[in-house]
Amino acid sequence: MFGQVLKLKHERVAEQLAREIRGGRLAPGSRLPGEHALATRFDVSRNTVRQALIDLTRQGLIQTRSGKGSFVTFDGRAIDDRLGWSRALAEQGVPTTVRTLRLELVHEPELVERFGLPSAEFVAVDRLRSLDGGPAISIERSRIPAVGPLCDLPEQGLAGSLYAALRAAGLAPAQGEEWVDLSPVTESDAQLLGCADGDLFLRTQRLSLDARGEFVEYVESLLKPDRFRLHLRFGEATE
Repeated sequence: MFGQVLKLKHERVAEQLAREIRGGRLAPGSRLPGEHALATRFDVSRNTVRQALIDLTRQGLIQTRSGKGSFVTFDGRAIDDRLGWSRALAEQGVPTTVRTLRLELVHEPELVERFGLPSAEFVAVDRLRSLDGGPAISIERSRIPAVGPLCDLPEQGLAGSLYAALRAAGLAPAQGEEWVDLSPVTESDAQLLGCADGDLFLRTQRLSLDARGEFVEYVESLLKPDRFRLHLRFGEATE
């Protein structure tokens, strides 16, 4: 019973602070009151406050810095990534730079088995995305069909956006599925992202199809949790 009451208390504290963060009362970059002040405000123990702060960290709303306190990282901007992260971030006024890590033809039968695709031949496009003049915020590993002009990408290079290259090949994402979980980064990815081996990142896996249900792209992304949040919207059910 005591464990259940403690859980309810820390959830209540976390929910209230989350409302204040999302509502703008606690601005991005601002420092949260200390544990003692929060414990007094909510009439709970400091242990309860610590659990609430852990919840907020897992939600990507705050970041705790050892010896300095907890700071708001959520900036209130929802990002629609259906047309790619570059375009989505640019529309939100977040300029980024992209470095191509890999661009080559690959054979990946596991994707055929998982999604029932017609061919195991893909073009692999792996990219590291960073804030302009700032830290890395994501790694995106795309697999697109090795058909038509897309087969020439490894030799010609990716001149513009990947979305533009897909459109030029007659492929336009119109539907699909996306899976999201938390995943620890590997040592090699940690070096690219400038974080510690095993740090938790948002991992998204998105399958994009065109209007006819034909394969357009599969992309697996690692997203820095203090820079991204996901908002899923569902349409009305139809008969």
